[in-house]
Amino acid sequence: MRTARWRSGGFEFALREVPHEPVTGDYVSVGTYLFVLRPAVPGDLEVVRRLVREAATWLRTKGTDQWARPWPDPTGHRERILNDLLKGKTWIVWDGTTAAATITIDTDEPLDLNDQPVWPVHKNREPALYVRRVIVSRSYAGMKLGAGLLDWAAEVAQREHGAAVLRIDVWTTNLNLHAYYERRSFTRHKGQEARETADYPSQALFERSVNTRVTDYKKLFTEESGRA
Repeated sequence: MRTARWRSGGFEFALREVPHEPVTGDYVSVGTYLFVLRPAVPGDLEVVRRLVREAATWLRTKGTDQWARPWPDPTGHRERILNDLLKGKTWIVWDGTTAAATITIDTDEPLDLNDQPVWPVHKNREPALYVRRVIVSRSYAGMKLGAGLLDWAAEVAQREHGAAVLRIDVWTTNLNLHAYYERRSFTRHKGQEARETADYPSQALFERSVNTRVTDYKKLFTEESGRA
């Protein structure tokens, strides 16, 4: 550590150089991130919608039509998000007052617009937890928050619901996203015929055992649920 000294007006002054850490991105790294995961509330509707819009904008640069238009339409899309918030199914990872990521978990299987199950009937015999709307803000990309949320969901599936598998239906044409889930030990399963699911846009069906973990999510965030 260097110190510069000089004299002026009969006084001696000293300026000490203080070492600093290099800036590594759009967020401030604190070594161990330890964000906070909390249940979202209806008042968080615009927070979640903002994360969706940010992801949709980014997806336009990735050669996919995912979320190019709200599904099934703008009003229906908003209502689906709000319904999950009202039922306590959506969670948000917070970095102080900034929403870093979100996930929605559900013991009910996803349905198309005709209220028909997206997953084949024979798969319903297995207890499962379904996840959707797994989104990480681009400012927090590369920190494994998405993988951590999936591992947290697997733990919740096992701990609170006695589920054997974690499932997600992925946008049918987003092949890069299919590969993402396969790298995280998900296996793709054959779904319904397209004509049977009312043009449901996410017909790439993936699942993995709840015993599988790919991160130590507790080093990324802590859960504050208010549950006993």
